[in-house]
Amino acid sequence: MRRGPTGRALSTLVISVTPFDDEERFDAEAFRRHCRWLADGGVGTYVVGGGSGEAYTLTTAETAACLAIAAEELKGRVPVRAMGTEPRSAAQMIEFGRMVADHGLDAMQVYSLDMGHGFAPSDDELRRYFTDVLSAVDLPVVVSTHYSVGYFVPIPLLAELADEFPQLIGVNCTSPDLTYVVRLLDALDPRIDVHLGGPMEAMTGLSLGASGYLSSEANIAPRLCTSVIDRFADGDLVGAADAYRSIMRLFTVLMRHGGTRATKAALGLLGLAGGITRRPRLPLVEPDAVAEIADILDQLDIRRLEGLTET
Repeated sequence: MRRGPTGRALSTLVISVTPFDDEERFDAEAFRRHCRWLADGGVGTYVVGGGSGEAYTLTTAETAACLAIAAEELKGRVPVRAMGTEPRSAAQMIEFGRMVADHGLDAMQVYSLDMGHGFAPSDDELRRYFTDVLSAVDLPVVVSTHYSVGYFVPIPLLAELADEFPQLIGVNCTSPDLTYVVRLLDALDPRIDVHLGGPMEAMTGLSLGASGYLSSEANIAPRLCTSVIDRFADGDLVGAADAYRSIMRLFTVLMRHGGTRATKAALGLLGLAGGITRRPRLPLVEPDAVAEIADILDQLDIRRLEGLTET
């Protein structure tokens, strides 16, 4: 196991897409193939995520099917975790956690509480929410602090939770405020992994002592994304920076054309199992956008880097 300057284990994880067929039905066989692609690429994986996993569109039965397939295809090969979606209550998160435990995944993320209508919970409400969830869920847990809910979890609370609940193994932090990241890293024991959300701050986070980063880009280029971690751990900072630059060029094009929509379009261009997006997201079919994605895949030589052959 590789460790960074603060003693934290180094890794990167992907938020897996969920494939749907041309009629927007969950495609179990395509998801199985995609899990194998990620495992072959050596990247730790979050499934049924609220972003690129389109988990908000999944039924309970579809969520269970995703968890079962992920356990079969990924467990023992790469770390496999469940991400879920932002809940409105502790009961929703607990229900999801019990489903994850039933399917035997390695860990789950606990999202920050979404109070709705733009309201942010008080510190006491957050403490009660996390305590209720962590007391009821019997598996390793990673807490999310993410700008999507309009606030960040207070760092002293995260430190308290880490001390009180030994099953809390990590924090996923998605924040443009690097001072928050620095304070978070200083406050948490090195046994707690800290992954930054998205590739934007990957190199900065590693330099500050974070465990690594999360991405959607690893759906397309898992080997490229893991190479940033491997090269950094080896002290090859030039190689890590080169790989990071390629990831950011890919990220920039994908974000310009809709994120998940563009990611699935790229998977299709590479002949990989991504399927289409499910409404309300519409598939990316605009010729200019698809052509730009194809061009960046060629410029970055993704087929060669990822061991694919032309079809």
